Amino acid sequence: MTTTNRTIRRRGDRGEGVISTAIAVLIMALLGAAMWLTFDSIWSDTAENTENQVKIIGSDGSGGGSADG
Repeated sequence: MTTTNRTIRRRGDRGEGVISTAIAVLIMALLGAAMWLTFDSIWSDTAENTENQVKIIGSDGSGGGSADG
């Protein structure tokens, strides 16, 4: 391989690392967004279920315990 061929080869691979890094960052951003949407959905469902249970317990009137002893 001559010096000219090596120079041409190096010039062709010059942006390869930047492109690979950009693709990796994009993939990580998409994964992060998907994880956030999943977490937000789970959190909303849990908050709603908890609120419903608190309302049920509060409207029961018995205080949630047994008076039988």
